[in-house]
Amino acid sequence: MSADAPEELGPSSRPSLRSRGSGLLAGLGAALALIGAGALLISDAYGGKPRVEALGSTVAVNAGANDLRDITAHNSPTVVRSPRDPRLLAIANRIDTPRYSCAVHVSSDGGASWRPSPLPVPTGEEPKCYAPDAAFGADGTLYVSFVTLAGLGNVPHAVWISSSHDGGRTLSTPVRVLGPLAFQVRLVADPTVPGRLYLTYLHAAAVALYSFTQPGNPIQVVHSVDGGRTWGPPVRVSDARRARVLAPTPAIGPHGEVYVSYLDIGEDQLDYQGLHQGRGGPPYTGPWSLVLARSRDHGASWEESVVAPRIRPTERFIAFIPPFPSLAVDPGGRHIYAAFQDGTLGDPDVRLWRSSDGGGHWTATRVNDTPPHDGRAQYLPKVAVAPDGRVDVVYYDRRDDPADVRNVVSLQSSFDQGRSFSAQVRLSDRSFASNVGQGSDRGLADLGSRLALLSTDDRALAVWPDTRAGTPTSGKQDLRLSVANVVEPARLAGWAHAALRYGGLAIALLGLGLVGGWALALITRRRRDEAGKAPGGQEPAADSVRP
Repeated sequence: MSADAPEELGPSSRPSLRSRGSGLLAGLGAALALIGAGALLISDAYGGKPRVEALGSTVAVNAGANDLRDITAHNSPTVVRSPRDPRLLAIANRIDTPRYSCAVHVSSDGGASWRPSPLPVPTGEEPKCYAPDAAFGADGTLYVSFVTLAGLGNVPHAVWISSSHDGGRTLSTPVRVLGPLAFQVRLVADPTVPGRLYLTYLHAAAVALYSFTQPGNPIQVVHSVDGGRTWGPPVRVSDARRARVLAPTPAIGPHGEVYVSYLDIGEDQLDYQGLHQGRGGPPYTGPWSLVLARSRDHGASWEESVVAPRIRPTERFIAFIPPFPSLAVDPGGRHIYAAFQDGTLGDPDVRLWRSSDGGGHWTATRVNDTPPHDGRAQYLPKVAVAPDGRVDVVYYDRRDDPADVRNVVSLQSSFDQGRSFSAQVRLSDRSFASNVGQGSDRGLADLGSRLALLSTDDRALAVWPDTRAGTPTSGKQDLRLSVANVVEPARLAGWAHAALRYGGLAIALLGLGLVGGWALALITRRRRDEAGKAPGGQEPAADSVRP
C-alpha cells in the first residue's frame, strides 16, 4: 500500500464511533430526565397542598391574665361563632379557684379583643355557677348553660340556661332545666333549625368526696324546640350494660342527626369511685372504650357503635371533671371524627378516629408527629372541621421538654379527611407548666376538661388554659388564644398543571429509558470484548483467527 493511500477503516475504529454515538444518546437521556423532573417540581410547587401557619403571639381572653394579683383559674373553654355574623364570637369557661364560678366573654372583632358578659344568678340559688357551655342557634341567638352548686360539698343542685339576642351583651334570666346531681353538662344547638337545643349530662344517684358511690349512672339527653323555654323528658343515651360511663360530648349532623361520644371506663373503680383519694399516681391499668351514640329522631331513640374498644388510660382524674373526648361532623355529613389521648405506645398520643358510614366502622390515625415511645405526652385533643372539609386538631404537647412537664399548644391539620396530618404548628408563644391548677398539692393538677377550637376555610382559632402566670401555690390559669392561617399554594390553570405533571413525567421516563439503554449497551459491549480476549488477557494471535 502506498504512503498517500487512504488508511483503511478497520474493525478497531468502529467501536469508538459507536461509543461516541451512544454517549450522545446518554447525554440526551440525562437532559430529558432533568427537564422532566423540573416540570414535575414546578407542577408540585403550583399545585401542592395548602399549609397552616401560626400568626404569632397569643391573645389573652380574661382581663386578669397579665395581673399576678389575680389568681383566678380559668379552664375548660368552649368557643362558638354566630352564623349571622362571622366576627361575633363567644367563649364560656369554668373557674375552679379561688371560688367556683363561670365566665362568658364576647368578641365582636373576630377574637382580637374580648369583654366579659356577666351571667345572672338564678333566684334562690347559692352564687356558685359552674361548668358553663355555649352554643349559637341557627338564628344567631347565643345560649349559655351552667350548673349551680350547693352545700359544703359543692354538689350540682340545678342546671340552667340563659340566652342573648344582642350578641352576648346581655344574658336573660336563667331558666331551670334539670334538678340535682346532673354532672358534665354540655350544650349543642341544631345549626339548621332555630330554637332546637340539646343538653347532655351524666345523671348520678349519689356521690361522695371525689367519687360516684356506685356504678350505673347513665348519660342522658333533654331536648328543647323553643329556644330553651320548655324541655322534653330525659332520654337515656348510654347502654344500660355499660356501668361506668363519663364525659358525654354532643354534636349535630347537617340533617339533624344527634351524636354523643363518651367514655366507658370499664372496671376503673380507681377513678370512678375515687379510690385514689384525689391523689396523683399511676393510672388505671385496664382498658377503656370510646363509644359513639347516634339518634336519627331528635334524641328519642339511640343506637351505638364502639369507636375504640381498647384505649389505654394515661392519667388519674377526678370522676366529676374527667377529660372529655372530642367529636366533630363535617358539614356534608360524610365523615364523623372523634379524638382522644391513648397510651398504647407507652406515653400519651393523640389519636383521631374517622367513620365514613355514620359510625358503623372506624379507622384510627396517630396525629402527633413525634417519635413513638419518646416519653413525652400529647393529650386533651380538640377536633374541628372547616366548611371545606379540612380537619384541625389542637392539643397539649410536651415534646420540647425532656422532663415531660412543660406544655406548648400544637395544631396539626389534615387535607385528606384525617388520613394524614401536616407537621406540627406551635400556637403558644411560650411554654407553661402542666402541674399548675386545682389539685396540684396532691399531685393531681387539673388543667380542665377540654380545649376549644373553631375552624373556618381560611383559619383555625384555638383557646386553651395557660399557666405561664401561675405557680403550683397560686393555681392561676388564664385563657389564651391564637390563630393560624391557611396558606393556599400558587395555582396554575388546570390544563397547564396537567401538561406540566403528565408531560414532565413522560419526558422524564423517556430520558431515563435512553440512559438505561445506553448503560445496558455499554455493559453488553464490555462483556463481548472480555469474552473475545485470550485466557491470559491477550488479544488472539492473527493466524489463530484465519480460516
